[in-house]
Amino acid sequence: MSRATGLLAIFVLLLGLAGLGLALPAREARADVQEAVIQQIAPPPVATQVAPLVAQPVRQQLPPPVPDVLQSGVLVVVSKASQRMHVFKDGEHWGSSPVSTGKRGHSTPAGVFPILQKRVFHRSNIYSNAPMPYMQRLTWRGIAIHAGYVPGYPASHGCIRLPRSFAKALFDLTKADRTTVVVTNAPMRSEQGAVTLALNSQAPAAMPAAGNGVVMAAATSVQTIQLAAALSPAEAEAHWQGAVAMYPQLASFQKAVVPAVVGQRRYWRLRASAPGAHALCGVLKRSGQDCFNVI
Repeated sequence: MSRATGLLAIFVLLLGLAGLGLALPAREARADVQEAVIQQIAPPPVATQVAPLVAQPVRQQLPPPVPDVLQSGVLVVVSKASQRMHVFKDGEHWGSSPVSTGKRGHSTPAGVFPILQKRVFHRSNIYSNAPMPYMQRLTWRGIAIHAGYVPGYPASHGCIRLPRSFAKALFDLTKADRTTVVVTNAPMRSEQGAVTLALNSQAPAAMPAAGNGVVMAAATSVQTIQLAAALSPAEAEAHWQGAVAMYPQLASFQKAVVPAVVGQRRYWRLRASAPGAHALCGVLKRSGQDCFNVI
């Protein structure tokens, strides 16, 4: 290539670059104008404020009423004062066991509880991943029945500990929709006393207790049973005293002696009324005592 030819090529290249430099701003300007027209025709959508998700309140699960599970189901009664548990299946005493409830500062709440959840093996998500075999949850705030160390005094962080063999047997026995757990501060000296405490633990309203997730069972209507048809008021009273001595829970019932005439004979009907009276009547009949439901 000659010197003149080379200079001509360089000149042409410089002209092309200059044209490109002019074209780019023109092209960008046309793009800006086009974008402005688009914005006028279809302005960008206005950002809408998304309402934050509001957590819906969890519906509290009510336990079956004590009288119902006494007739058909499982009733578990725990006394913190006695550190003992009594269990009833269909009104019959199924078994009892020592327990260990919450220690000072971690007291087990008293109340009437449902079984919310069951797991053969569970670990605490509150207390150092501690094992909780045969766990039966009573509240969503960490209270449960499970197998654990039972030293003979309150030692847990609020749970109800049982010996492993009893915890397993109880786990196999209970059904969530047919089990009620009653935890009481009162001492419990016998299985009959456990029934009395359970029947007296029914609350007048279905409201959760603040801070611990306890759900109290709804009030049950008063029921009446008849224990005897005596030949005199004195005989009716004597029958009542004997019945109360054998079944102490009757002491909390409202007694009534109702006169009646059947044929030519006069009787005095011994009756008793209380919430859950029909369930107790079933217990009395199974033990061979005379009893039938009136109302």
